[in-house]
Amino acid sequence: MNTLKRSNKAIEIAQILLWVMICTLPPMFTFLSEHNWEHTLEALRVGFKLQSPIAAIYFINFYLIVPCFLFKRRSFKQYALANLTLLTAVNLWFYFPPSKLSPEWQSVFWTIIIASFLFQLFVVAFATGMRYIIRWNEMELKRQAESQKSAEAELVWLRNQLNPHFLFNTLNNISSLIQVDADTAQESIGQLSDLLRYALYESSQKEVPLANEVAFMRDYIDLMRLRYNEMARIEVDLPDPAPNVMVIPLLFISPIENAFKHGVNNRRPSFVRIRLTWEEGQIVFQIENSRHPKAETDRVGSGIGIENLRRRLELAYPGRHAYRQSQTDTTYQVTIIIKP
Repeated sequence: MNTLKRSNKAIEIAQILLWVMICTLPPMFTFLSEHNWEHTLEALRVGFKLQSPIAAIYFINFYLIVPCFLFKRRSFKQYALANLTLLTAVNLWFYFPPSKLSPEWQSVFWTIIIASFLFQLFVVAFATGMRYIIRWNEMELKRQAESQKSAEAELVWLRNQLNPHFLFNTLNNISSLIQVDADTAQESIGQLSDLLRYALYESSQKEVPLANEVAFMRDYIDLMRLRYNEMARIEVDLPDPAPNVMVIPLLFISPIENAFKHGVNNRRPSFVRIRLTWEEGQIVFQIENSRHPKAETDRVGSGIGIENLRRRLELAYPGRHAYRQSQTDTTYQVTIIIKP
């Protein structure tokens, strides 16, 4: 988006500099060849006299005729009539009466008129083309702004959808823990309040420090240890990230939830491995868990969080992320790579 803005500004500045150069280059060459200020000033006067009508045609088209008649009214007839009037006025002012021209120019008067008119038509076409380029850039900027606004609105909707999903899963975990160990479940209530505070309030921001996300993941994993520690081997490698790295909130929680929900079985050996690294300017998150056959009722709703995550990645990091998942008969792995 910024590139298009700079492009429009560069075009407007470049065209002004171009016409200044066209008017000043002849006298500059005169001065360099003759070192005579009198001749140089005369060349400058003649240069402006010759080029100012052409420059007027260009800028009147660029700033007035094209926007007024082609963009607003969408009338090519009015655009053509306005240009015909402009070219006629310029030629009447510059060439008529023929007697004001030098004798050698009077002999080829109509040749000059026709050649000038054809060149002026080229200037009109060039000004129109340049104005359309800027117009296209402006429309593209508007489209991108609307697309970004729509994406941000959808991100907010997806995040709001994720919060109750996360709350439901967490309460379900605590409910299961109460049946096993009421004292431990009571301890987990305090941890749950911290998690919910983050999910409901801090996650309302567009981006949060990656360090906050890591702390949130650690708290959630600690909560899961209370329930699953005796059932599964839980390995976690979540080093402290650089403080200036920002990410969208609740970025990695859905794969972690699914890993504990589907990867831990109290009848079979189970494991969950979670790892986060910062490599060459990109975040690499990997999670692997044991894979067990699940009842159909356990699978209901299991894809909501992941589909939500994949859509959020597409909106927040277009062309700057990768989501990969793989599985064997005994393991399931998810890898997320993003470039903040």
